[in-house]
Amino acid sequence: MKASLLLQPAASCYNRSMDYIVFDLEWNQCPYGKEREVRTLPFEIIEIGAVKLNKDREITDKFYRVICPSVYPKLHFRTREIVGKTEEELQKGVPFTEAVSDFFAWAGQDVMFATWGGVDLIELQRNMKYYQLLHLLKGPLHFYDVQKLFAISYEDMKSRRALEYGIDFLKLEKNMEFHQALSDAWYTAEIFQKIDLDIIYAYDSIDVYQNPKTKQEEIHAVYNGYTKFVSREFLTKEDALEDKEVISTHCCLCGKAMKKKIRWFSVGAKNYYCIANCTEHGYMKGKIRMKKTDEGRFFVVKTIKVSSEAEADLIRQRKEQQTLRRRAKMRKIKKDC
Repeated sequence: MKASLLLQPAASCYNRSMDYIVFDLEWNQCPYGKEREVRTLPFEIIEIGAVKLNKDREITDKFYRVICPSVYPKLHFRTREIVGKTEEELQKGVPFTEAVSDFFAWAGQDVMFATWGGVDLIELQRNMKYYQLLHLLKGPLHFYDVQKLFAISYEDMKSRRALEYGIDFLKLEKNMEFHQALSDAWYTAEIFQKIDLDIIYAYDSIDVYQNPKTKQEEIHAVYNGYTKFVSREFLTKEDALEDKEVISTHCCLCGKAMKKKIRWFSVGAKNYYCIANCTEHGYMKGKIRMKKTDEGRFFVVKTIKVSSEAEADLIRQRKEQQTLRRRAKMRKIKKDC
C-alpha cells in the first residue's frame, strides 16, 4: 500500500505570543476606464489604516497614513463617493514608498496579519511589487481572514458578509464612518476579538500572491475537515494537470491515497472537480483552482474536503451535463463545417 502523504499543520505551529496586525486599505482606480489603466497596477492604494493587538487581543497601538497617488492622481467617481476623500486632501499625503516602509517598521517582525477578506493583502503586495518593494514582505503568507472566521463562527462557513453586517450582528457600537482605512481596521479588530481562539488557530488562510516557485516550496496544509495544496509554477495549464502531485487525491483526515470515483473534469477554464473515496472516511470532494501569475505562468490551489454520497451524485450530474454540452457543441461545429 502506498504510504500516506505527510501533511503540514496549518496554524498549530505559530508563535501564539506574537502580535496581531489588523489592517485595512482604501484605493483608487483609473478614472478614465480600463483601456487606460496601468495593467500592473489596476488599484492604487491611497490609505493604510491598522491597529496592533497583543497576544491577548488587546488593542495596543494604531497606524494611519494618507498616500499621495502618483499613478491615478484624479479620483474615480466611485472612490470619491465611497472613501469621501478629495484630490486636494490626497495631495497632502506621503508617497506610497514612505507609507509602506513606515507601516512595516511600525508592525514589527514577529506578527500575524489579519484583514476583512483576502483582497487587501493582494493589493498591498501588488502595489509593493509596482514600486519594487516586495522584498519587505516575504510570501506566501499565512494570515487571518476575519470575514471567513466570522462566517465559521456565526453562520454557515460559506457566507461572506460586509464588515458593517458583522458589527451589527455582534451589536457593537458604530461610532466611526465605514470605508475609512483606520476605522475599518478598528471594526475588524473588534470582531476579531470576539471570535473563539480555537477557531482562529484552526482556520488560518494562505495568501498566494507570492506563489511557490519550486517543488520544495509547495504548500501542504491540513485544516478541520479539509486540506489545501498550493503547487509550484508551470508553463501551461496542461503541464499543471499532468503533474502527479496536482491530480493526486489524499484523504484530508488520514492522508491516505484515495481511489477516484469521478475523475477530474473542468467547469469553465479555471475550476476542476473530482470525487474520491477513502476506505476509512468515505467520500471526499476535490477542487482545483487554476491561478495565473502576473508573468503568465500557472499554478494550482487544490482543496480536498469531506463530502457525502449526495454531493457525489450532484458532482456526477454536473459532469454528465458538461459532457452533453460539449457533445452538442462538437455536433454544431461539425454541422457548420
